[in-house]
Amino acid sequence: MRAARAISLLLLLQARRTMTGAELAAELEVSERTVQRDVLALAEAGVPVYAERGRAGGYRLLDGYRTRLTGLDRAEAEVLLLAGLPGPLGDMGLADPALTARLKVLNELGEAPAAGVRRFHLDAPGWFRTAPAPPLLTEVSRAVWGERLLRARYRRRAPERTETPERTETPERTETVARTLRPYGLVLKAGTWYLVARPEGATEPRVYRVDRLESAEPLPERFERDEEFDLGAFWEASAAAFARSLLRESVTVRLSPLGTELLPRLLEPVPARQALATAGEPDGHGWVTVRLPVESLEVAYDELLRLGPEAEVLEPPPLRRRLAQAAARTAALYGVSAQR
Repeated sequence: MRAARAISLLLLLQARRTMTGAELAAELEVSERTVQRDVLALAEAGVPVYAERGRAGGYRLLDGYRTRLTGLDRAEAEVLLLAGLPGPLGDMGLADPALTARLKVLNELGEAPAAGVRRFHLDAPGWFRTAPAPPLLTEVSRAVWGERLLRARYRRRAPERTETPERTETPERTETVARTLRPYGLVLKAGTWYLVARPEGATEPRVYRVDRLESAEPLPERFERDEEFDLGAFWEASAAAFARSLLRESVTVRLSPLGTELLPRLLEPVPARQALATAGEPDGHGWVTVRLPVESLEVAYDELLRLGPEAEVLEPPPLRRRLAQAAARTAALYGVSAQR
């Protein structure tokens, strides 16, 4: 996308708070689809812009966020929107102008040139899954951008008193706790807002779902940010650790060459990478056998259906039988005999 259009879109939202895709398209003389792509690019660069549905909905910036984009040359402006993607920038030889551009933006904002100033992160997969903004998002975002302590009451999962086989079938027990937080940043993942904050007395930041906050009050007191804290890196590590904690079972699967290619695209990245790391030597037809970590056999059934005939479950037998039955029903729908 052109840098001039990106800056115009950002300044329009800053001036008018909320604009629909049609209004932005008319102002910028582009299609609404182009507006969607531009908004996604801004969000991936760390600009806290998001979509709200409903009659009064549209695109908007988080409350409290303001920027002034001046003093950028053409090369710096062209890569500014990719500043949240350091790997691809380095591959393209654009790391230096991206760094210069970010430093100029930080100087305009009057902030120290450190990784810690990044306060918004978009976890891009699931971008178009939208949900209503949490009621307290405005208060939280003001605390984030104002670097103010946040007094909050949070509804969390209560500790399990006993371990029972029926644990996953019983309603989740919750409790409400009060915390004073140092709010480091906000993350938007698949339509759900998360706050990354360090509780008073803790040494490491934690992750809180904003829709589970029962109250949120920005305090007059400001806090000093950790200049070494990198919101994007923290979120990536936390998300990977959470995904690994859910993988309590595993299944043995044969994958075709196409199945091997599709696995990391159609399944969650963490188990897909772990599975491919266990792949043996290809057989005469190019198929490989892997051990796939899964959350449960029920989840494995749903996920492996996406691979269709490019995957064959070898173990456990109940999952193999269930997928075979699904394949037979599918074949019957199309009026053909199921063949191995």
